[in-house]
Amino acid sequence: MVAAALASCWNCAVHMGLAQCAGAASTPKAASDCVVHALPLRTVATLNPAQTYSLAQLIDVAEQNSPQTQVAWERAKQAAERLGIAKSAYYPVLAGVAAFADSRVIEPFPEPLAPRGYVMAEAVVVQPEVTLEYLLFDFGRRGAAVDAATAEKLAGGANFIQANQDVAFRVATAYYRLLTAQERLQAATETLKTDQTTQDAAEAQLQNGRATLPDVLNARAQTSQDVFDLETADGDEKIARVLLTEAVGVEPSPDIRIDDQRDTQLPQMLTLPIDALIERAVADRPDLMAQASEIRAADDEVRKAKAAYRPTISLTADAAQTVLWPSVDFGKVGYANEPTWAATLGVEWRIFDGGERRNQLAMAQSKHREAQDEMREKHDQAVREVWTAYIAFRAALRKQQAAVSLMEAATMSYSSSLEAYKYGVKNLIDVVTAEKQLAQARLSSVSARSQLFLEAVDLEFTTGNLLRHKPSATQPPPQDGHP
Repeated sequence: MVAAALASCWNCAVHMGLAQCAGAASTPKAASDCVVHALPLRTVATLNPAQTYSLAQLIDVAEQNSPQTQVAWERAKQAAERLGIAKSAYYPVLAGVAAFADSRVIEPFPEPLAPRGYVMAEAVVVQPEVTLEYLLFDFGRRGAAVDAATAEKLAGGANFIQANQDVAFRVATAYYRLLTAQERLQAATETLKTDQTTQDAAEAQLQNGRATLPDVLNARAQTSQDVFDLETADGDEKIARVLLTEAVGVEPSPDIRIDDQRDTQLPQMLTLPIDALIERAVADRPDLMAQASEIRAADDEVRKAKAAYRPTISLTADAAQTVLWPSVDFGKVGYANEPTWAATLGVEWRIFDGGERRNQLAMAQSKHREAQDEMREKHDQAVREVWTAYIAFRAALRKQQAAVSLMEAATMSYSSSLEAYKYGVKNLIDVVTAEKQLAQARLSSVSARSQLFLEAVDLEFTTGNLLRHKPSATQPPPQDGHP
């Protein structure tokens, strides 16, 4: 199935950093946690023209090469680091300071006691010191910052999943379009063979006196048209190869080989009712997950801004070993080598700040409302996209079923018309008409099959389940008019 083929790429490159996290990215938390510990590759993957690639392998290469996934990777990593920074506020700050000083001070002094009218004092000081700063209580300011950073980390993980799904969707679309172009090329080849058979039959009938020269010329003209169509299909197939390599992120080239998926079962897993599909989208779409995390982060920023109105209680302390070598003009002073320390428990409460806290709170509340409005817009957009993809998939499914019947009928019609023409029962016009119907049926069959795959990928993408391990739906397809 399409979903199984796409999902298999999550496990096909566990030795690579970014691809490994793409494989583990079933949830935003799993994605962000993996990003923290894995190392991204900075090498660019290439394709081997002699190798046949599956869709899963092509998606894996695209994830490694895509700047979009690399950017999402780094942003998720940055969000995880910001969470670490926010958590560090709960720990004390311990610093070591070493001071080395040599000073000379002149102090005025009465001349009877000091002939020069001043006294000179010199001191050499060595003071290694350890300082401690510890914020004991801040009424939830640090907690709000940690919660906001946690939400941003989850948003980064969800955005990483979304980036990988975007890449997978582009590659899958280009992949199935190449398959369509290949099948159109094959259909054009088979149509040419069919028309050549009709031309041979007309020439044979002409020799037997049962056909006219215009019949033969008409058959030859149709064969020439088929040659033209074959060359067009061949060019379209090569262009589709170039577009696929471009989507994968390698040097654009027609030198790419893919498995033809001849035995791939047509997608039948997306047969859930529309309500169930919408529920899956709301629960599983990475963009909605990311937006929900943004709302939580905005709410935590409001809490942080409100906590700024309250005081903070902190402890500051320092301990040092002070070594002093003083000397003065008159008298003797002592050498000192003693420990010194100081400790302070302080309360700070900002009474007036010119409106800074008020403006920060207003901005945080505005961002919270903005995030909620954006969530409502994305939710409505997701529902519209699921409805559109669902209708398109169901229509493609019915078209594919009709195309199978059309192909069978057109094949039988042409075979019987050609056989009857050979026995002189029908004329060439009947054969040419059946021949055109068969050619149209071939193209319709190719288009319907590829469209079904494309619409299945689109529906998986819009529900947020592209590249996810999900059980296939076991319910029967809903009846028309009863979604």
